[in-house]
Amino acid sequence: MVDTTQEKIVMTPKGKTANSTTLMIERVKVIQENFVSNDQIHVAGGDHQGIVINKVASSEVENNSPAQLNLEFRVFLVNAQTGMHTQESRNLQFWFTPKLPDNQQATVAQEFFKELVSPQEFPRDYVGFIKKIMKLMQHKYPGIQKLEIILRQLDQSHNLPTRPLSADESSLGKHIELTEEKVLELIESAYPNPITAEDIAQEHNWEEEIVLAHLKALQEKGIVKAMEHGAFTRIVQHDTDIQIVKQMPTIVSSQQPTIAIITAQYCEKIAVDAMIENKETYVRYTTVGTPTSSVPTPYEAYSPLNKSLRFGESNVYTLGNMGAHRIVCTKLPTVGHTREAMTAAGNTTTRLLGTFQKVDYVFLVGVGGGVPHYTDWNQNVRLGDVVVSHIANDNKRSVYTYCENAEVRADGSLVFEHKDYCPVNLDLQHIASQLKAQSEIEYDDSPWVRYLNSGQKMLQTQSEHDFSRPSSDTDKLYMSIGERDLIEVAHPVSSDSAQVKRIEGLPRLHLGPILSGRDVCKVDQLRQAFSQQCSAK
Repeated sequence: MVDTTQEKIVMTPKGKTANSTTLMIERVKVIQENFVSNDQIHVAGGDHQGIVINKVASSEVENNSPAQLNLEFRVFLVNAQTGMHTQESRNLQFWFTPKLPDNQQATVAQEFFKELVSPQEFPRDYVGFIKKIMKLMQHKYPGIQKLEIILRQLDQSHNLPTRPLSADESSLGKHIELTEEKVLELIESAYPNPITAEDIAQEHNWEEEIVLAHLKALQEKGIVKAMEHGAFTRIVQHDTDIQIVKQMPTIVSSQQPTIAIITAQYCEKIAVDAMIENKETYVRYTTVGTPTSSVPTPYEAYSPLNKSLRFGESNVYTLGNMGAHRIVCTKLPTVGHTREAMTAAGNTTTRLLGTFQKVDYVFLVGVGGGVPHYTDWNQNVRLGDVVVSHIANDNKRSVYTYCENAEVRADGSLVFEHKDYCPVNLDLQHIASQLKAQSEIEYDDSPWVRYLNSGQKMLQTQSEHDFSRPSSDTDKLYMSIGERDLIEVAHPVSSDSAQVKRIEGLPRLHLGPILSGRDVCKVDQLRQAFSQQCSAK
């Protein structure tokens, strides 16, 4: 155990310019008698015993070896007199003690950083910031030998970052602007269920007449079509072999799919369909209620009075080939987050497995939020990367975890009620591990990269959606430090510059458990804690 009576945490100013300040904080073994407060140093006592402040700047602080780890984040400073905002970069460079294993350095740095900027006690001024760093090094992180802190002011009156919102913005009480794009988004979300103008208007308290005007404009563009009972649905572009059926036709045994792919968003199904050859798509509409007349007139199709008969749980199945495998792809009709909506999604999956009884494997494919790592490039999931569900390195038997409830107790501890899920065998996980290993050795020649490029080229000509990888400039990493305040954190950088250059602009493959649960995902603190507990990606 470290003898804290002889160990001091020493802060030394290294230099200062018009817009930057550099400080060094290090763990030093000293002889007690040699450290007495004078004009050049301040030796703290009382609660701060063990802290030493050098008052005189020194550029001769020993710093022969390069930093073992680097972390940068940005805060916004407010001038109390002018109200102007200035963005400031805070760069932390870490050196670790020889006793700390290399494979633990990134974890220790990340935990140090999280505690440093924790919302409960985020330091709001320079003195508080430096003091907290020194106290954390002294009492909680003995593995950190030295920290160099570079504070650099950037531009003034920079726009403050806004908290990114999920697609379910209405749950936060935020009014959603009524646009043609938003109406199309809701229609695509409900697909294959047709949806009425009344349903769209009620979702966000919009005027139904304006919704109908947007629907008419989308019809004229050939993007949506009117159905019976005042409903509308998406027209699938470039998919000519679509059959509307009352019951699924019998599929001969040799053509029965053995792999099912389930998607939740329209763009996800379009992406999967691009990888399927020899496609056949079947759509089955169902209705609920009592009809008031046999065939509605064109006016009745638009009329808000035609409510007694409406579409229920519809289904879409696209069958075809991926390589040597027979595939069926479907989309869940997303109509909200109510218990009824989740039951309808479950019914879709049950019906699929009942219809195609030779299915051996089921993939849930779609877009999700990655878990960032602030200090480890290898573990940091970036925008456009691919995550495959897999057991964590701690070998817990879980590839998917659903959090049903999260609770913050009076003492500040967090309790999660969750269910873990794992397949009977891990064949798919073993294949994913082999794929990742292959991609790390010869990324450019990985078959999945070739298939990805092929699919993207196809989608460029066949879809209104943009499936190109987002620009790295748009991949901002934010951390919440309170109700409304955010800080921007720089993505970690790989120490292997050749590797970074080789895969620059391309998606990386990650393996790890996948988590979900609305209660835990909506709160930044809960999401980070639960992700860490389950080693999620």
